[in-house]
Amino acid sequence: MIEAAWGSNPRFSDGVSYEFIRSEGKSFPSSRCLVPASEFHIRNGEKKFRAFREDGNFFYLAAIWEPPMGDWPVSYRILTVDSNPDVIRYQSRHGAIIERRQVMQWLDCKVPEEQLLVTPPGDLFTIEEMLTKPVQTSFAL
Repeated sequence: MIEAAWGSNPRFSDGVSYEFIRSEGKSFPSSRCLVPASEFHIRNGEKKFRAFREDGNFFYLAAIWEPPMGDWPVSYRILTVDSNPDVIRYQSRHGAIIERRQVMQWLDCKVPEEQLLVTPPGDLFTIEEMLTKPVQTSFAL
């Protein structure tokens, strides 16, 4: 395990740090890595949601790492797929899920991407709104 920055080097991409890559039609024969996760967040308008597994199991997000460039450290970008039926109501894409049993298949690059980077089935995630605490603006006496 290493610590890496999330997103590409903005110096080499018109000042924008790209944090995601669409997986469709692309090949990733090297530099594969994994981001361990217990949930991911969704922003839909002003509302924020979290997607997690009801059973508490963690998973991995498929990613690609990039070597350091100039003063930018080792970094990674998460690969995305079309959202599964649980998430589609909130956003059209999410990170590609790699199950624990698929870890070595992803990392050793022996299994083609199209077999691993797939939209997961429904009933995998529970979606919960992330409520923020109300701010008290005045005192009642």
